[in-house]
Amino acid sequence: MHTAKVTSKGQITIPVEVRKALGLETGSKVRFFAQEDGSFVLKRVRSLMELEGCLKGLVPPMSVEQMDEAIGDYVVELDEATKSGAQQESDEAA
Repeated sequence: MHTAKVTSKGQITIPVEVRKALGLETGSKVRFFAQEDGSFVLKRVRSLMELEGCLKGLVPPMSVEQMDEAIGDYVVELDEATKSGAQQESDEAA
């Protein structure tokens, strides 16, 4: 566990091990996230330049036509499922 002391100005020095683990350098920014239990989590704020390539390998978005086709296919599936269920019920009632 690492400990830091708060100065009279409300400042702390982040221990070197923590700085290394977070990749913090002079001028780096951190953000504090409040947790439900009253504790806080410290995370490094990344610059836009650091985010370059982070979405590499993700599936490209669908075109409007592809979305329309997928929705249509799903509607047909639901319709077929409903028809088969309705058919079974009417057969059982007869």
